[in-house]
Amino acid sequence: MTRRTRLSWSLSIISATLVAAGLAAVIASVREDTGDDSFLISTLAFVVPIVTFSFVGGLITSRQPGNAIGWLLAVIGLLFAMVAACSSIASWGLTSGKIPEGLAEWIDLGANAWVVALGLIGTQLLIRLPDGTLPSPRWRWYSRVSILLIAVALIGMAAQTGPVEGVPGAENPLASATVAGLSNAFFLVILSFPIGIVALVMRYRRSSGHDRGQLRWVAFSGAVFVTTYIACLPLLSLVGENSTAGTALTSFIQTAFAALPIGIGFAVLRQRLYDIDVVINRALVYGSLTAMLAGAYLGTVLILHLALRAFTEGSGLAVAASTLATAALFRPLRAGTQAVVDRRFFRRKYDAVRTLKRFNMRVRNEVDLEALQSDLRAVVAETMQPEHLSLWLRTHQDSRNVFRTLGP
Repeated sequence: MTRRTRLSWSLSIISATLVAAGLAAVIASVREDTGDDSFLISTLAFVVPIVTFSFVGGLITSRQPGNAIGWLLAVIGLLFAMVAACSSIASWGLTSGKIPEGLAEWIDLGANAWVVALGLIGTQLLIRLPDGTLPSPRWRWYSRVSILLIAVALIGMAAQTGPVEGVPGAENPLASATVAGLSNAFFLVILSFPIGIVALVMRYRRSSGHDRGQLRWVAFSGAVFVTTYIACLPLLSLVGENSTAGTALTSFIQTAFAALPIGIGFAVLRQRLYDIDVVINRALVYGSLTAMLAGAYLGTVLILHLALRAFTEGSGLAVAASTLATAALFRPLRAGTQAVVDRRFFRRKYDAVRTLKRFNMRVRNEVDLEALQSDLRAVVAETMQPEHLSLWLRTHQDSRNVFRTLGP
């Protein structure tokens, strides 16, 4: 085992230790009635992306130690583990009194590491995917400026005034109203995230083949998290963040954050990538199909219950009929949804299918061999778009020779 490999897995082990310490503090708070179950649930959900970042980072660095992506993921996982551990331990120590108040206040300073973790994801990780290098030497200025802004924002966050972890009487030992203003630099860090996305798009347009497949997987994993976040945010504001449903939604969003390191790890480590277009196609089809079937089921149950309430009161006839109707709708809805998705988002595949169908209709009545060869070349070139195209035909003389060879 090389020195880099030992270092990478050491980071993962430290992250795991911090996560275990944070979970122990949360469980102790719940048992001592100084915390609530919702905090335990949200912490458990936050552990999922932490472990994923650390594990994928260690896996990449052990197999590709020269790739900076693995080290970035490992460091991000370590920073998030520090956030979870420091916040949980400080909160438990301040509420239970098991830790001196001054020590708990100092421990809580480590919870500000989220500034660095998010900053690295939005800047350094984006501009270095998938091989760990910058798109070009001109991007060094952006890398250096973004790191400087992250450092300034961290100093400002660490100097915030007010109670620590919401506990009255607990004060930040580094509190300074003047220095706290530096935390506004984090807004500049957020504003620099689109520049990282631009770098990713530019790299995609300049790449081809396997590199494009890697970037598609990265974009897909990021889209999964962003879509989940956008879809759950209105529901979260509707049900309330402190409600049971709000806790469940928050935990679901935190868990979905693990899609990003999983997609990055798959893109970097896999030599033969699955066709991401197929994955996106299936996700669109079955996601839409699930939503439509669920709506049809709920609507049918409601309508049948209201229409047949006088006859089916106290029985499950409406539910049974709705289930059968929904099952009958599955095949036609799936076919229709697949056609709409192919026509709207995968036009090349849709046009290729239509071209093959038209060729199939023509070839049934075609008797001219030269015309058939011309049509076949045109269809293959249009649907498959090969770099080279050759057509070999067996002549009548070749066929007789083959039969003579194989015959008695």
